[in-house]
Amino acid sequence: MRPHGRGEHDSLYFTYPHFDAPPPGSDRTSPVPVAIVGAGPVGMVAALELARHGQRSVLIEARDTFNDGSRAICLSRSSFQILDRIGALPPFLAKALPWTTGRSFFRGQQILEFTMPDSADERFRPMYNLQQQYIEQFLWQAVEAQPLIETRWQTRLTGIETGAEGALLHLTDPSGAYDLPARWVLAADGARSTLRQAQGLRLKGENFEGRYVIADIRMAHDYPTIRRALFDPACRPGGTVLIHRQPDDIWRIDYQLAEGESAEEATREDKVRAGVQGVLDEIGEAGPWELEWWSVYSANTLALDEYRHGPVFFIGDSAHIVPIFGVRGLNNGLADAQNIGWKLALVLNGQAGEGLLDSYTPERRGATLDVFANASKSARFMTPPSFGTRLMRDAALSLALRFPWAGELANPRQMAPYTYAESPLTLAGESGPGPAPGALIPDANLGNGFLTQQMGPGFTLVTLGPAPAVTHPLLTTLSLPALWGAPEGSAFLIRPDLHLAARWTSADVRVILSTLTAMLECP
Repeated sequence: MRPHGRGEHDSLYFTYPHFDAPPPGSDRTSPVPVAIVGAGPVGMVAALELARHGQRSVLIEARDTFNDGSRAICLSRSSFQILDRIGALPPFLAKALPWTTGRSFFRGQQILEFTMPDSADERFRPMYNLQQQYIEQFLWQAVEAQPLIETRWQTRLTGIETGAEGALLHLTDPSGAYDLPARWVLAADGARSTLRQAQGLRLKGENFEGRYVIADIRMAHDYPTIRRALFDPACRPGGTVLIHRQPDDIWRIDYQLAEGESAEEATREDKVRAGVQGVLDEIGEAGPWELEWWSVYSANTLALDEYRHGPVFFIGDSAHIVPIFGVRGLNNGLADAQNIGWKLALVLNGQAGEGLLDSYTPERRGATLDVFANASKSARFMTPPSFGTRLMRDAALSLALRFPWAGELANPRQMAPYTYAESPLTLAGESGPGPAPGALIPDANLGNGFLTQQMGPGFTLVTLGPAPAVTHPLLTTLSLPALWGAPEGSAFLIRPDLHLAARWTSADVRVILSTLTAMLECP
């Protein structure tokens, strides 16, 4: 929502582009290998990941511009690694605000300051703040420059037919209705997914009681990029407030609605202005400010039972909805897009069997359930679902006023990449120093760059000491003198998404090749 007198895309700091529909007479019905419904961040990352491996796709988007408002604003270190892999990184690094620290307050008194793990071995910081408009703009710049991606704006899905050989999408744009055959379809069309509805699917899970107004304001405020959480502040008794700094002097303020306070009433402009001013008074900010945009959300943990339905794969919010606490929503969706992107590309390239695609649901739904387990704890702490839970929460916070250890209860435990320990693509194998099989590899400063910059486009075999003569079209070999404290002779097989597939204390060429072949299900 925007203040009175301003349009949906009339921003104080961002200029929304306009995208035309495909011109009349253009080829709209030729079969495509992959159709991606939804050109938000998740859909664009999927298209760029496919293109990175040489595969074409078509992005289908009903809108004629980017999403309104800043929406998702926190990108994790692992998401920056994805952006790097798909070739979209430079503008993100130039614009986003990195942060490592959060502070929590109870009734005006600080009870916790946490710092997320960081070191000189990490190329990227733990978190970055950037408005979703910029996220979409920077991804679009990469998409627009990629000849393997076609984007059809102002094109709406009206139905779909699926079968063993693919799908037929029923689409309409200003020139009329038409059908598009696609071998595979990615549903990246968000929480109200048309594709999900067209297939008669429903998200299942838990709805939390807590509802929040999120408001963006522009003001000159010199507080550093530190996430602030206010519990039971004077401005929202019994509630919770979150404050984040964004680029361009934009500040995100989230405040919890009181019990019985209707969303319709709370999102009136005068109510939002009063709510924001109360928060600013609470933190001692007396300067002028301008209201940019606002919305309302509730905390839910909802997901599909299966993320694949025939030739259709659900990614991002079309597959799952998670609470924002711990900034897990968008980051989880980008990992979905990367995961299915490289797997589909290898299958389409004839470098892997279709059995590889069976690993998508167990890996990414497993990641969702892990997010649910962690985010639900945060959600119950941030928005206690009952009087008894609130009483216990406030008692813990009261303890934190006297005992520092109790303040850790207010630590949101930010999003961490999921370990695919039980994946069919993970060889449990041998233990030892370094990442566990299935985990996202930690970066390392090699002196002349970082480890993640040395990874090949497909799989990478890292050996400590002399590299064995391993030849495979999908494999890049890298020999290092030392890494992660592992003994000389160790070998690590790393996937295209930088998760560790297997590790060995010694590099046996036959074992390495047979492991890779089994994972790809190649003849």
